[in-house]
Amino acid sequence: MPAPWTETPFYFPQFTKVITVLDVVESVRLMEQDEHDFIQRWHYFVEYAREHVLPQHGGRMLKSLGDGLMLEFADAQGCVKASFALQAFCRQGNEGRRPDLQMHLRVGAHLCEFVSDQYDIYGTDVNLTARIATLAGPGETVVTASLRDRLTAGLDADIEDLGECHLKHVHEPIRAYRVGPVGHKPVIEPGSGIQLDLRPTIAVIPFAIRGGEAGHEMLGEALADEVIAALSRTSELHVISRLSTTVFRERQEAVEDIRTHLNASYILSGTCRTTSSHLALFVELIDVKTRHVIWADNLKARVQGVFDIDDALIPQLVGAISSAVINTEVSRARAHSLPNLQGYTLMLGAVALMHRNAPTDFHRAKEMLDHLAERSRRHPIPYAWIAQWHVLKVQQGWSTDPAHEAQLALDCTKRALDNAPDCALALSAEGFVYTNLLRQLDTGSDRYDAALQINPNDSFAWLLKGTLHAFRGEGELAMDGAERALKLSPLDPVRYFYDSLAASAAIAAGKYDRAIELAQRSLRANKSHTSTYRALAIAQSMSGRLDEARQTVQKLLRLEPSFSVSQFLKRTPGQGSIAKAVAQALQQAGLPDS
Repeated sequence: MPAPWTETPFYFPQFTKVITVLDVVESVRLMEQDEHDFIQRWHYFVEYAREHVLPQHGGRMLKSLGDGLMLEFADAQGCVKASFALQAFCRQGNEGRRPDLQMHLRVGAHLCEFVSDQYDIYGTDVNLTARIATLAGPGETVVTASLRDRLTAGLDADIEDLGECHLKHVHEPIRAYRVGPVGHKPVIEPGSGIQLDLRPTIAVIPFAIRGGEAGHEMLGEALADEVIAALSRTSELHVISRLSTTVFRERQEAVEDIRTHLNASYILSGTCRTTSSHLALFVELIDVKTRHVIWADNLKARVQGVFDIDDALIPQLVGAISSAVINTEVSRARAHSLPNLQGYTLMLGAVALMHRNAPTDFHRAKEMLDHLAERSRRHPIPYAWIAQWHVLKVQQGWSTDPAHEAQLALDCTKRALDNAPDCALALSAEGFVYTNLLRQLDTGSDRYDAALQINPNDSFAWLLKGTLHAFRGEGELAMDGAERALKLSPLDPVRYFYDSLAASAAIAAGKYDRAIELAQRSLRANKSHTSTYRALAIAQSMSGRLDEARQTVQKLLRLEPSFSVSQFLKRTPGQGSIAKAVAQALQQAGLPDS
């Protein structure tokens, strides 16, 4: 017996109208913070739209989406006017509220062809409209080219071209435009709307002195200063000034006060004891959200040498703190759904997971970065990291279309730099794409130089600039960039990556022992990074350690069985004699020719 839906074909009337999809940014988080308040505000907003805005602008409500609406309009002008009115109403409702409690809309609109019945509307254009809405940041409206063609710039709206945009589950890029009320040019100023802080905040409480000798009374505050200075060199943590934390020294049960007054995510505190020449430091790191101690240790050092540049105490302490913070945020990111996570949890968790090079972790990182980018469309940092994700995907041998990955990566850096032209990370990421995927080394060098002009202490730009010199066979310049990057001490998740690229720089400089040391240190932190095995095998081969090089190549082939010398030459941005010498070293180490 045939299925009942095959017996009688239905006729569905077809329409071409303007469809708008709007939703509330971070509605899940707002609901969790105050469910009753959010529902009341949303209900009030829907009634205002139904009773006032839609009748005035020729629109009607097709359906409610829980935390969003699907609307239909007869023309493009009515659509954008209604959108501006709804955005203004939402902004008015946010007045007097804390930023984390404000409700923001993102709106997408498209001239749609669709079919309809008494229950719903259907068609690929309807689905596309929902995707277009994800291009909008908080308080923004984005439209497709077909809708933009029915608007007059300067009369109906101010219009900003976003270029070809790649959308999730849409194969071809879509031309999109941001629109705003007339009289505000550009629609949104570059760099505005970046409110999401992607760094956890750590408060370092001056260490209390327990016993000790005369003259050591201020040692606890001096140590706290050193820790704050070292932590402040990383861009992944926001560190509160000691002037703000000193008041909490010696206070018991101060966690809630620190959370309230300093808005800290983590608290580092401790005690120190001294003798004439020795220091014993007990420290503990508290997760303010759970009030759990996530790391604690007893550290020892000599009093006279503790502030020397070569002393290991402060680097050891800072490394342990950063590792504990990262591990906590990764655990949190894995345990909760993406909408419930704070921005810095998504950011740190994604960066850590994308550098672990396990396929499941790597793709989870992309989901997290995509979610973060959708949450804050005007923030450049998520886009910069997504661009780097695409480069790493190619370098790990996980992409079948490197050219497509390069285009996706450049789309991300364009968005980042449109939002914040002075974002050093985005400039470095774009240089990374041009150098490693497109082999346009001159363009890559320009981007790294621009990043360093903005931030002369940008470790990532120095690292990549050093690697670029290595590709050109400029050994001394390569080592200079790599060693500068290493001294700037990045956080734990990417330390292996710095060591790996610095190993390539050492090879270009002919410092094979240093290259082997760096590559082996990198592999101790991450045993699945194929580029590091390549660097180690090359250094071993070039230094005459062929047996060791062959063993390394076998480990490499277990991770990437199809890798060969010809693939290396196709993939490497290396130029001239250095590329030939490296290929010959891999061949001598037993890597197949093809």
